[in-house]
Amino acid sequence: MSDHPFCHDQAWLDLQRQVRHFGQQEIQQRFQRVNASHKQDGSLLTEADTATQTAIKSYLAQNWPQFAFLGEESELKSQQNALKSPLGCWVLDPVDGTTNFAHGIDVYSLSLALVIEGQVVAGLVYDPARDELFHARIGQGAFCNEQPLHHTNCQIHQLDKAVGIIDFKRLENKVATKLATEPPYASQRSFGSVALDWCWIAAGRGEVYLHGSQSLWDYAAGWLILLEAGGQSATLAAEQVFIPSLTKRSAVAATTPELFKQWQTYLQNI
Repeated sequence: MSDHPFCHDQAWLDLQRQVRHFGQQEIQQRFQRVNASHKQDGSLLTEADTATQTAIKSYLAQNWPQFAFLGEESELKSQQNALKSPLGCWVLDPVDGTTNFAHGIDVYSLSLALVIEGQVVAGLVYDPARDELFHARIGQGAFCNEQPLHHTNCQIHQLDKAVGIIDFKRLENKVATKLATEPPYASQRSFGSVALDWCWIAAGRGEVYLHGSQSLWDYAAGWLILLEAGGQSATLAAEQVFIPSLTKRSAVAATTPELFKQWQTYLQNI
């Protein structure tokens, strides 16, 4: 893989500071102060989404103009072109969890990833409500603020003792019904921010994860963070979750390889 600017610590620290700044300035200061509209696909859009994307796109273009830009709020053609860039592209979800944000629920995040040569080389997920910045560079581990995240810190070793972060809305009926009526885990939660779901699994705030359909900007950064924390993931079809494509992906994940094997085996037998 070609060298990338975030191999160097100073550039990485500078980017972290800016992501925090934009998360506070463009998102958190608007919390409980914005109205929402509906996009063509029925999802919600707020001023925070558009303002955050505009600000970050401008900042990235000024500092790393070699990389293309793919934002959730960009036009489809622009997104497609960004993925074709030979030098790489940024992938941004300016507010992941807009429905929560618009309804005054403080679970939402800013997600930014850098994709080069078909790989996620850097990812940041910022939770402005809690001032937590999850971040990872390929091959260099994962962190929450400056605290390392690693699967060996997980004290849960059996699926029936785990907390599952499960998005029921996008699952096949037979899978959703089985999980609802005969849950294999100890308890279940659903938070409404895909990027934070990945990070919270990496941090051991839940141990197993299932989502039926998520977009590239939802999962790219969080996927790398979990990977660098030593967790494991795959699609329901047992493929790698990340692909440099706009095709939506399912996600099965766990904090540890041991739990992942149990969780994947359970789901494959439904």
